[in-house]
Amino acid sequence: MPKSDADLSEAATEADTLSAKRVLAIEAKALGALADSLGGPFCRALDIMAGVSGRVVVTGMGKSGHIGHKIASTLSSTGTPAFFVHPAEASHGDLGMIATDDAVLALSNSGETTELADIVGYAKRFKIPLIGVTGGKDSALAKAADVALILPNVEEACPMGLAPTTSTTVMLALGDAISVALLERKGFSPDEFHVLHPGGKLGRRLIKVSDIMHSGNDMPLISSECLMSDALIEMSAKSFGCVGIAGPDGLLQGVITDGDLRRHMSADLISKKTSDVMTKSAMSINPEMLVSVALGIMNIRSITNIFVTKDDRPVGILHIHDCLRAGVA
Repeated sequence: MPKSDADLSEAATEADTLSAKRVLAIEAKALGALADSLGGPFCRALDIMAGVSGRVVVTGMGKSGHIGHKIASTLSSTGTPAFFVHPAEASHGDLGMIATDDAVLALSNSGETTELADIVGYAKRFKIPLIGVTGGKDSALAKAADVALILPNVEEACPMGLAPTTSTTVMLALGDAISVALLERKGFSPDEFHVLHPGGKLGRRLIKVSDIMHSGNDMPLISSECLMSDALIEMSAKSFGCVGIAGPDGLLQGVITDGDLRRHMSADLISKKTSDVMTKSAMSINPEMLVSVALGIMNIRSITNIFVTKDDRPVGILHIHDCLRAGVA
């Protein structure tokens, strides 16, 4: 009995899934071999890249070139200035982009890529540190490099063993390992990361409270010596639904919210002292705190406003709508 279209479709789906799983298993095994292979040469390569006063010049041909573009981008975004130079273009003038205070990171799985010859020769001529990333431990690139990072001998996921698949995955992962290790060596901070990533989702996640808080005359703030009549006027004028109470020393003593007003509602409310109504020791946050963290605090405590203090002195107020407008959610 001939198979139905549904049976054929199911068989094709199973075959496709098995093929994909085989590729991923091969590449996962190769990444394990890469991790096991790291040692002294890897650390010496980091020493070189961390020690240059210039930039890391990444180069490679074909698929290695595509990987090189990504590695240069990741290095640059994590605190190690880097850029990519195409080896063919280098032979036609772009060698001038490489300075003597730079380091060269050359990628070639075979280690025999002809187009790399001019960059390698240039680096050796001007004593520019050369780091080679290659699968050929006895290759021309490995022999010429000051430090050779030898990729493990891995099986390409391509069934013909021809298309660069596993080898490029391993090369890309090594670039990530280098970038992150250099980041951790330098103690690269979230603030520094934000400087390099001002746009997009990453940039929004790294916005600080001080960047969007309301400060100065925009803050709903009165003295602890004021009466509740003054507090109500300040709350109405600033439209935050709360008012901060500052003592004679300028320190934040407490906060009066709409909830406090409801709890103390009486005929003589406006003549009461603010200290009799306010919530004492109300929580505040630091202006250097990430907005994403502040938003989490407000969500946990089910509040819409929070005062910002420095050395216990109010310097601003943050509303949950400020976080949402900034794209932090």
